[in-house]
Amino acid sequence: MPIVQPSDQTVEEWRPGVRTRLLVSAATGAQSLCVFEQWSEPGCGAPTHTHLEVEEVILVLDGRAEVWIDGDTDVLDTGGTALVPPNVWHGFRNVGESTLHTLTALPHASPPVRYEEDSSGAVLAIGARDDGPHRVQVDR
Repeated sequence: MPIVQPSDQTVEEWRPGVRTRLLVSAATGAQSLCVFEQWSEPGCGAPTHTHLEVEEVILVLDGRAEVWIDGDTDVLDTGGTALVPPNVWHGFRNVGESTLHTLTALPHASPPVRYEEDSSGAVLAIGARDDGPHRVQVDR
């Protein structure tokens, strides 16, 4: 029975002001699921990006997040959930005064991601087996 304890997973600084703990992905033996927690300091979060052919659920466990999905913006408080369709540009940032804690799930063990800020158009994979919890480039 595969069990992943949070204490078995490292918390890594994904970008300044954002820490991530990868709970389930290809790196932990999952075949079709990626789940991770993030802690974002005020003003920080996930820049505009898209997951090719993969939808995403973002649950605010604690705090307040401004979320943008395909040009629409809204604010989620603790307990709020955003469902992001596949191939849609989206992102979020902490608009509260304390740390934002989110839980994200995607139905792909190493979901592809492309960042709007990356002019190279590189496609990365979250939680790929060959690079642990880091994003690895899969295409250019």
